[in-house]
Amino acid sequence: MVNIPLEFIQDPGWPFLRQSDDILLKEQAMRKFDNKTHCWIPDPTEGFIIAEIGVVEGTQYTLKLPSGDTKKMNKDETQEINPPKFEKTEDMANLTFLNEASVLHNLRQRYYSMMIYTYSGLFLVFINPYKMLPIYTDTVANMYVNRRRNEMPPHLFAISDLAYRNMMADKENQSMLITGESGAGKTENTKKVISYFAKIGGTSKEQKAKKSKGSLEDQVVQANPAIEAFGNGATNRNYNSSRYGKFIRIHFSEKGKLVGGDIEHYLLEKSRVIKQAPGERSFHIFYQIMTDKKLKKDFLLDDDIRKYNFVSQAEITVPGMDDVEEMRTTDNAFDVMGFEPKEKNDLYRICASIMHMGEMKFKQKPREEQAEVDEMEAATNACKLFAVNVEQFIAALLKPKIKVGTEWVSKGQNVQQVEWAVGALAKAVYSRMFSWLISRCNRTLASNPEDSFRWIGVLDIAGFEIFDSNSFEQLWINFVNEKLQQFFNHHMFVLEQEEYKREGINWEFIDFGLDLQACIDLIEKPLGIVSMLDEECIVPKATDMTYVEKLNTQHMGKHTNFQKPKPPKGKQGIAHFAIVHYAGTVRYNADSWLDKNKDPLNDNAVAILKTSDKSNLIYLIWEDYKTEVDREAELSRGKTSEKKKGKSGSFMTVSMMYRESLNSLMNMLNQTHPHFIRCIIPNEQKKSGVIEAPLVLNQLTCNGVLEGIRICRKGFPNRLNFAEFRYRYAILAADEAADADAQKASAKMLKKLSDTGKLQLENFKIGKTKVFFKAGILARLEELRDDALSVIMTKFQSACRAYLARCGYKRLQRQQYAVIQIQTNVRSWLTLRTWPWYKLYQKVKPLLVGLRSNAEVEALEKRIKEMEDLQKLENDRAEKLRDELQKRTAENDKLKDNLVKEQHEKNKKQQDIDILNEKLKDEQNRYAEYSQRAEDKQKQMEKEMKSMQDKFTHEKHDLESVINRKQQETEEVRRQLELQQDQNASLLQQKKAQEAANQDLVDQMDILQNKFERVENDKKKIMEDLELAEERWNSERRAKEDAVKSKRKLEGEYKALMDKYELLQQSHKDSSTDNKRREQEIAEWRNKAHEDANLITKLQINIRQLITRIEELEEELENEQRAKTRIERLRLDAQTELDSLHEQIAEANGQLNIQIHLNKARQQEVSDLHRELEKKNIFHETNIADLCSMQWLTLNNLRNLSQQAQFLENEANRVLDFRNATKNPNSILSRSYSSKDFYKSELDI
Repeated sequence: MVNIPLEFIQDPGWPFLRQSDDILLKEQAMRKFDNKTHCWIPDPTEGFIIAEIGVVEGTQYTLKLPSGDTKKMNKDETQEINPPKFEKTEDMANLTFLNEASVLHNLRQRYYSMMIYTYSGLFLVFINPYKMLPIYTDTVANMYVNRRRNEMPPHLFAISDLAYRNMMADKENQSMLITGESGAGKTENTKKVISYFAKIGGTSKEQKAKKSKGSLEDQVVQANPAIEAFGNGATNRNYNSSRYGKFIRIHFSEKGKLVGGDIEHYLLEKSRVIKQAPGERSFHIFYQIMTDKKLKKDFLLDDDIRKYNFVSQAEITVPGMDDVEEMRTTDNAFDVMGFEPKEKNDLYRICASIMHMGEMKFKQKPREEQAEVDEMEAATNACKLFAVNVEQFIAALLKPKIKVGTEWVSKGQNVQQVEWAVGALAKAVYSRMFSWLISRCNRTLASNPEDSFRWIGVLDIAGFEIFDSNSFEQLWINFVNEKLQQFFNHHMFVLEQEEYKREGINWEFIDFGLDLQACIDLIEKPLGIVSMLDEECIVPKATDMTYVEKLNTQHMGKHTNFQKPKPPKGKQGIAHFAIVHYAGTVRYNADSWLDKNKDPLNDNAVAILKTSDKSNLIYLIWEDYKTEVDREAELSRGKTSEKKKGKSGSFMTVSMMYRESLNSLMNMLNQTHPHFIRCIIPNEQKKSGVIEAPLVLNQLTCNGVLEGIRICRKGFPNRLNFAEFRYRYAILAADEAADADAQKASAKMLKKLSDTGKLQLENFKIGKTKVFFKAGILARLEELRDDALSVIMTKFQSACRAYLARCGYKRLQRQQYAVIQIQTNVRSWLTLRTWPWYKLYQKVKPLLVGLRSNAEVEALEKRIKEMEDLQKLENDRAEKLRDELQKRTAENDKLKDNLVKEQHEKNKKQQDIDILNEKLKDEQNRYAEYSQRAEDKQKQMEKEMKSMQDKFTHEKHDLESVINRKQQETEEVRRQLELQQDQNASLLQQKKAQEAANQDLVDQMDILQNKFERVENDKKKIMEDLELAEERWNSERRAKEDAVKSKRKLEGEYKALMDKYELLQQSHKDSSTDNKRREQEIAEWRNKAHEDANLITKLQINIRQLITRIEELEEELENEQRAKTRIERLRLDAQTELDSLHEQIAEANGQLNIQIHLNKARQQEVSDLHRELEKKNIFHETNIADLCSMQWLTLNNLRNLSQQAQFLENEANRVLDFRNATKNPNSILSRSYSSKDFYKSELDI
């Protein structure tokens, strides 16, 4: 693991990023379950629980549950547990057993420790902590700047820094895809990402100090609060939920500095403007406006927000959110973004107008299918804020005008239709205002195209949704996620399989993106769910149920991803069909799908809004919208193209707009290098530290984490480099691991393991730098390693115990011997202490020390003389070393001069190399230019292949013209039919007077109906003709592909012929006879080539000239490369000689340092000896003086002792004479002589 600086570890946020090794080891040691004897089993509450394996009968397990109960389960129903070393692993791709239980367990354990970020291969998984953690500070951000991903713990900043470095290094646009359910933390992570990019791409402090408050970095950061007020709302899961998707692009200069940005938005939940579910509230801006007294007065708003139905259907406050402070933040963000006061005021004005629109009351006229206004106050206030005429606005809602033929007629509306029109208009106004707000922010953040080098995009979009009742909105959100998951699958395993290719592993390429293609085709292809919905929207009298019937007829039983929904369970609603997505099967309810897709607007009301002053925002947001009145005016002015544009625009459905924006998004993502962040909501109660396993597992499925794991299992997800593999598993094959080459050692180790049956060959692959393993194989190796360690530790423990036993035994033996020796000595002492001669010895012995003083003095003088001789020798040696040092110093100076000369020569050679490199680069450019010319020639060959496609396009255009003409006729008939229906409704009130005329109209209507049916039949025939044309186009396309294949085959044959032709030309110089024979062969081959491919023959001369030129260029390039190689060899020789000189200098310096060190040590030793000699001299002089004084005393004592000895000798003689006279003379005499010898020996001592 990379060494972490101490200041990182001491940061307050570090414990929330990575635990210390000691804590991890302690937790691993305290784990109460083992991967060999335990397994995971499903549990409805905890997701998975640990069970102990009791009895194994084939594939049947008898398990002991934590509750103490036993349960029998099949092995396939259980999941394996990972070894302890993977506890709280930072990257779940390293898990030996990649299964749902292990992923959930790892995330849960890390979340309990508040380590909220975890890698899962290319994913970064984030779990909402529901509290503030100190991991987003500037100090933490600085930790991750210019750090590789594997050097630091998992964090959003690590992915952000990786994206930034990739952009700068690879010169490729980057994208960060942040997905998850509402409340999972997508918006907050998006803010942190943008802040990080603003930090690392911002200007220096000195430049920043000179800038005003609204610097570009501030504007990039403050764009989010400004947009959030209008795009975020409170939901049951998240009090600040983004109700739209956004793609924020941050632009950087070539030097990596921030130069601008832009924002794209998707799938705004505009229905929230007029309707909120229980426990939720509308967009924040409505409630922020109500906290400002001045705005309420200016916009005619009451103090009680409950009076405004559009924004008070559920909650009006949010826990923990101060709307007063939020309003101040929003207004400040607008200031930083450079909004004018009028622009801000117009935004607030439109929001207030929508609130007034919600209070417009209507009632039904008696005995008429016509609505009328119940009260005018709300309508008057709304129109005053819109700056339009209230009477015209009310008339447009109650009696909109429609064009029938060439005349305009008023159409009556009932209360329900008017209320629907008001709601649709309010949603459209808010949606267009939001779009204007995004474009206005983009205008502030816009960068100069010349300054923008590359960009990083941040995608914040809702994740996959499976609710109890899923409708039109869920279909599109899930479809977007389906496309994004396909994008991820393709990207992830393209990278994975590219690594296999780099490592030289045999692998058949698999496009995992195709796994989801069937579901995507079901939704977006012709005759798919969306296209049939668009078609049903233009069919008269079509309903949601007719649409469902057509879907069932078209797809039920024919498409595997389209299924009949299961009966509802619990709170589930009624469903009409089900779609099998990658994240699960979703039941969809098709109620109101046609209305939601058509999203009809009252053109008359929009026309009235466009009468406002052109400087007002309400006009600006509708400026590009073409009403029927606008198209009439343009037609009268002769703008036919505009008419056509308006006409096609009237047929744009919501699905068409969504599909267009989705295609734009996917095109942008396909041009980037993506990075994936998956956000997880841990529980529904918004409590920190609580994990609801079923909820998390469902999100892991919906976010594609488990899908990624499924794909990982098909490859080799675990890998170790050779050195790490040998170091960890050398114990399994010690002899083979002894090889110095880590790659060879790893190969030998794996061969031994496979030969002994411990591993299967198909479960691992050896690459160029790594060993790759299938899922679960590393756990097998860990088990083998644990077993080997157990055997070794057992032997080691037994050897230690034997050694300790032997040491104890020897200690007891020594103790026994010591006891015996002590006993012997004590007995001897008890016998000796009462003997008179021993008592005399004790008195005499201290007096004998002075006799040895002369000998000691002589010895000391001798040692002093030896020291002086040694001192002289050391001085001579030191003098020699000084001379040697001066000599070495002179040589060192000489070597330094030579080094400077060599450095000058090296620089000169480097300049020559640079010049040759420039020449080589010029030749390469020339080679590229000639290659480009060859490509241009090749493209000319492809032009003829496009003729068939142009022919098909022409036919298709003719068919589309016929279809458009028929559709126009159909539309005209439909309008005439609607006119007749209106006239019929008015004539029914005068039934008695107009009965005959009414009968004629009915007959005419029947005729029109028959005509319409004939048109419908014509349309079906045209559609059939179109399908036949498409089939012809497909067959022509296949023929084109076959022609391309044939062309490639012929090109290959032609290339082979050209190779042979070159060989013949080379042999032409050798023999003219052989040349003729070769020319005949060439002619034969050319004839055959002419018969096979006429197109290739036409370009033969040009290609041959290009090939000749290319060969000349290649020869020149080879000459240049040889020259470069020769210069490189000379440079290497010079570098080698320079290195050897460096080594000699270093060696000389080392020897010199050693000699200097030795001299210093010897000088220190000599000085120490001098000091010791001086001390000894002083000590000896003192001792000599003392000895001289003691000598006199000793001589006197000796004289006295001699007299005493003489006296004792006389006494002994008398005793001897006495004993001789006795009966035992021998024993007494013997004892007397022994005593005398003893005394003499003691005196000698």
